[in-house]
Amino acid sequence: MNEFDQFVKHNLHIKHYVRYTDDFLIIVNDPAKLEILLQPIRDFLQECLRLELHPDKVEMRRYNKGVDFLGYVAFPHFRLLRKKTEKRMYRKLEHIITDYKRDRVTKERAETSLSSYLGILFHANAYRLGEKLKNDFWFWMKSR
Repeated sequence: MNEFDQFVKHNLHIKHYVRYTDDFLIIVNDPAKLEILLQPIRDFLQECLRLELHPDKVEMRRYNKGVDFLGYVAFPHFRLLRKKTEKRMYRKLEHIITDYKRDRVTKERAETSLSSYLGILFHANAYRLGEKLKNDFWFWMKSR
């Protein structure tokens, strides 16, 4: 995808571009410019990399409405965790605690999972969610 990065930066002259693996985000002030950029991007991906944009995942929206990217919803001055990501995090943590209570997982492994989820929350404006997650975790662990 390095070729694509170079194309976007040097050929299309996009300043605000972010990519992580096969997900990317372009931020411009003019919605009409996004419409114009879409076809050259499609052409480059098809001709040079033999890739296609997923028809259901191309989205153009106002930045102040939030941009869903990599499990977060990014706004101009803050990030929130996507609700779906929060629910998945809780569900997986409950499974790990259930396995701990059945002696399938060590206490250290369960605590490592909690730390991992807190690391995800660190990148969002999610202090209260982190505190709730820690309290729920320790409550569930103590009710063995």
